[in-house]
Amino acid sequence: MRKLKLQVQMTVDGFIAGPNGEMDWGTWDWDDDLKQYVTDITEPIDCIVLGRKLAEGFIPHWAAVAANPEHPEFTAGQKFTDTPKVVFTKTLDKSAWNNTILATGDLVDEITRLKKQNGQDIIAYGGATFVSALIKHGLIDEYHLFINPAAIGQGMAIFKELDGKQNLRLVKSIAFGCGIVVLNYEPKRD
Repeated sequence: MRKLKLQVQMTVDGFIAGPNGEMDWGTWDWDDDLKQYVTDITEPIDCIVLGRKLAEGFIPHWAAVAANPEHPEFTAGQKFTDTPKVVFTKTLDKSAWNNTILATGDLVDEITRLKKQNGQDIIAYGGATFVSALIKHGLIDEYHLFINPAAIGQGMAIFKELDGKQNLRLVKSIAFGCGIVVLNYEPKRD
C-alpha cells in the first residue's frame, strides 16, 4: 500500500500559521542540505493531496515557478506542477487547475482509496483544518515536521482535533544550518 507523507512547516510552539494564517515567522533561506532533504522525500511521490484553501495559493505559485526556467526553484516547480494533485473540498464542484482533480467525498474513504491504488507515495500539504483531519483519522504514515526557530504564542495547530493519544516513533531528527530542525516520525502502531 502507498504511504501518505506529511511535510509541514511549524513553529517551536506547534503552530503551522498565525491566528490569521500568517507565515511571516518562517525561515525561508534554506541551505542546500535542507533543499536536498525535501527533494529526497518528494522524489518518490506521484500524488499530492491538498486542502482547498492551501491549493488556491500552492498550485498557481508552483505553476508560475515551473513556467520560469530562470527561477531558482524551477526544478521543484516542475515536480509540483507535473505531479497529479487531489484537492479536498466541500465547496468546489470543478477543478480550476491543470493536472488536478477534486475529492468531495468522505476524507477517510478518499485517502484509503488513493493509498490502495498502484503507484508511489503520496504527500500531503494543507492548512490546519485539512491536516488536523488527516492526523485525527490516523491517515499519516510519515511525518516530516519542519520546526522553525520561532515561537508565536498562538495560531493554527494541527494536533488539536485528536480524540486521544497517538504515539509516534522517531525515525530521525536533523538540524540544518538555517536553524530548522526536521523531526521525522512514524505512527507507532500496536
